[in-house]
Amino acid sequence: MSKKFYRSLFIVLLLGLSNVYAQQPALVSVDPVVKQRFTQTIPILGRLVAKRSGTVATRISGAIAEVLVDIGDQVIQGQLLARVDSATLELRKQHAESQLGESQTRLKTTKAQLALASQEVKRFEELKDSAAVSQALYDDAQQQRKIAFARVSEAQAGITSSKASFDIAQLELSYANITAPFDGTITRKLTEVGNYLQQGQSVFKIISDQQLELEANVPAALLNGLSIDSELDVELENGSRHRARVRAIIPEENPRTRTRRVRFNTVLGADAGFLASEQSATVYVPASAARNILTVHKDGIIRRGQDNIVYVVDDNVAQIRTIQTGLAAGERLEVLGGLKAGDIVVVRGNERLAPGQPVNIMENL
Repeated sequence: MSKKFYRSLFIVLLLGLSNVYAQQPALVSVDPVVKQRFTQTIPILGRLVAKRSGTVATRISGAIAEVLVDIGDQVIQGQLLARVDSATLELRKQHAESQLGESQTRLKTTKAQLALASQEVKRFEELKDSAAVSQALYDDAQQQRKIAFARVSEAQAGITSSKASFDIAQLELSYANITAPFDGTITRKLTEVGNYLQQGQSVFKIISDQQLELEANVPAALLNGLSIDSELDVELENGSRHRARVRAIIPEENPRTRTRRVRFNTVLGADAGFLASEQSATVYVPASAARNILTVHKDGIIRRGQDNIVYVVDDNVAQIRTIQTGLAAGERLEVLGGLKAGDIVVVRGNERLAPGQPVNIMENL
């Protein structure tokens, strides 16, 4: 027999096998065409910013005696970060405490003198009608009582002054301990042991990386779609998606870019990863009012030339459809034509399907 005959026979057998294979049920996953609420959004690049950040400074002058943290350390409010040499402050406190003790002793002495002077005046008052006490002695006793009373008042003022000096010395001594003003992470260390610092000089920089907000410069034309407490989608650099709520729209417009700063409270999930201040994030700002659309899952669409096709399951048989699509809505695409709500579309196993092929359905997406 000729080669042409054998070639024709091979083609017939191949077509037959293809028809047989096409009739074998294919294992597929499906997803329904649904109506959903949709808002067209525009991605705006923003950044994560710390709600609290700042510089920790020393409140007193002195040499640094101890540094207890390093760059990158996480600290809690009130934690000891460094210590200023406090020997001079200790002596100053002891001196103030000694002066306070002297003032208290002086007050006791003057009070005793006032009591004696008062007793003398009382004794003369009882005897002033007799010849034994002259008016001059009585007047002198009254004058001595006034002097004693003035000395008591002076001693009381001395105690107030000494107490204030003692409190100041004690407060300055407490300032020798440099502590964290809030929970956060040390980002810069600006001193070392032995350095002499002046009052108010910076020691550390700290940010509260556990309390991050999102800030984005939003075009003024898009602000109509935003209001306080509006919720939007946010995408981080690692691809994870989260939610954010508008906290404030800053009433200050950049005249060059025609944008305003908007601050968002972020609701970040466990998949957000390691976060940092100034980290980039994309916020999806509404560009139009919400509307109802028909959508199909992206995995159900096969691109063939200029057409988008899907396989619709009807009575466990896959039928091919050409559809028209619109905007993306997450993992789905808007359907402009070719499908209706409730149609069951193959989303797994559709690459090897043939029109009219039976299917066995696995679990839905």
